[in-house]
Amino acid sequence: MSKIALSIGPIQIYWYSVIILIAIFVAASIVYYEMKKQGVTGDDFTDLFFNTVLFGIIGARIYYVLFNLYYYLENPIEMFEIWNGGLAIHGALIAGIIYVYLFCRKKKINTLKILDMIVVGVIIGQSIGRWGNFFNQEAYGPVTTLAYLEQEMIPKFIINGMKILGEYHIPTFYYESLWNINGFIILLLVRNCKKIKNGQLTGIYLIWYSLGRFYIESLRMDSLMLKNFKMAQLVSVVLLIIGLFLLLKDKILKKDTPNLYHDINTTKIGGDDEYNTL
Repeated sequence: MSKIALSIGPIQIYWYSVIILIAIFVAASIVYYEMKKQGVTGDDFTDLFFNTVLFGIIGARIYYVLFNLYYYLENPIEMFEIWNGGLAIHGALIAGIIYVYLFCRKKKINTLKILDMIVVGVIIGQSIGRWGNFFNQEAYGPVTTLAYLEQEMIPKFIINGMKILGEYHIPTFYYESLWNINGFIILLLVRNCKKIKNGQLTGIYLIWYSLGRFYIESLRMDSLMLKNFKMAQLVSVVLLIIGLFLLLKDKILKKDTPNLYHDINTTKIGGDDEYNTL
C-alpha cells in the first residue's frame, strides 16, 4: 500500500498529510458552528482555532520526538518529517489546552466553556486522523489471522492494509476511530441538555477518550514507552481523573457552575468565578 496520495514532479503529497488536513477541516467546521451559536466572533475563532492547531501539531511532534529521542538525535532532519507520521495526540491535547487557556486569559472569557465548544470537533477530528495511521501502516496491534479479522467483520481493504511484512495485524487504529465516532455522537446528544454545566462536556470527552485509549493502547505494538509503562496509558489515567473531576466538580466543591448555555462573557477569568481555569 502506497503512502503517497499524489506526485507532481518532484513533489510528493502523502496520504497521512491529506488525512490530517481533512481532520482539521472537519473539526474546524464543527467548532465554528458551536462557537457561532455562543456568539464568538470570526476574528476570535480564527485566532483561537488556527493557533490551537499550530500549538497542537508542534506539541504532538515534540511529545513523540522526546520519547524517541535517541533515534532523532542520530537522525535530526527526520524530526521535521511529520508526513511520515509521529504525531502523538496526547502531546497535541496538552499543547492545545495550554494555548486555549492563554487565549481565554487574554480575552477574559471562561476557559472551560471554550473547551466544551472545542471537544465536539476534536473527537471527530481524532477519529478521522487515525486513518492517517492506516496509510502509514502504524499504530497497529499484534499479529493475528485472516480468519479472525474476517470473523470480526473488518472491511476487506483494512484487512489487506494490515498485512505487514507478510503477517496480518489487529487494526487498532480502526477500533479507536470507531470508538471516537461513538464519543462524538454522545457529545452531540449531551451538549443539547440544557442542564449541562461548564466543563462537563470536556469531562465527558476526557473520560470517554481515555477509557478507549487505555484499552486500545494495551493492544498496540508500537507504543511510546516510559520504562516498562506505555506512556499513553499513564496519560490516559491522568486525563480520566481530570475528566471525572470536571464532571463532578459541583458536588466535590459544593459550588454551582454556570450553565454551558449561559452567556459567554458573564464568567470571566480573573473574576469571582473559580471555575474559569483548569
